Formats: sequence, structure tokens, C-alpha cells
Amino acid sequence: MPGDLLRFVSGPTAYSSWWLWLAMVLLLLVIGWYAAVFVATLPNARIRALPALGDLHARLTRRRFAGSIRHITDRRRRGELSDAQAYDEMSHTVRSFLHQTTGVRAQYLHVDEIAAGTLAAAAPLIAALRDARFDTAADADPDRLGAQAEELIRSWT
Repeated sequence: MPGDLLRFVSGPTAYSSWWLWLAMVLLLLVIGWYAAVFVATLPNARIRALPALGDLHARLTRRRFAGSIRHITDRRRRGELSDAQAYDEMSHTVRSFLHQTTGVRAQYLHVDEIAAGTLAAAAPLIAALRDARFDTAADADPDRLGAQAEELIRSWT
């Protein structure tokens, strides 16, 4: 009996080589997972500074926010939102996009402050959305303003 135990512990074992490959693949998956979580939780400013990920992050951000504007426009067409609600959500989306892409806290700035700063290109659209939201006499077209918001987001550099 003791000899059998000794032979079992120290004897040659034949493992298939696919166990080694499986262990390496699992190890690479774990490393990849941790790297993805690390990058996904970085602040936007740090991601923008990374050479390869900065461009990818910018494209994905533009795509996500343009889709949000399109979704708002579609909801207004279906009657789920009033025009005023649509203008309000579009303005919030554009300001959030500007904050995500530039780091400037556009959600808290007045239109005049936006026009005087680095976000000046967005000021006319934000002013038009504000006027359409609060001035019932304004002749505003929600579809046109939605298209302008999408264009601003897609063309932002």
C-alpha cells in the first residue's frame, strides 16, 4: 500500500497538451478582462490622451450621442414627448456630449458663456434649443433642430 501511494504521487503522469493551451487561453482571458475593466473605468480625459483608444473613444462617443438625439426625435414623432420636452432632452444631450468630449462642464454654463469659450461652435444650436423650449411663439422645427444636433455631434472634433 505505501508503495502504491508513493508510485501514485511521484510516478509519471501523462497530461494531454491541450490542458496547457487551455490554461494559457484562460490566463489571457483573465488578463484581457482586467485590462478592459481598467480602461473602461479611466476618466474620459485620460482615455482621450491614449493614442490608439482616444480616436476609438471619440468615434464611439459621437455615435452614442447622435443615436440618443435620433431616439429623442423618434420619440417626439411617436407622440411620447411634446416639442418642449424634446427640445429639453436634445439640449441636455448636446451639453452632456460636449462635457464628455471636451471636459468643459457645459451642463452648467449659460449660452453666453458657451459662446465665449471653446464650445462656441455649439452656442447657436444650444441657443436655438433654449428659445424653442421656452418661447412658444418661436417658429422652431423639432426635426430640423434634431438634425442640426446630430450633425454637430457627428462633426465635432
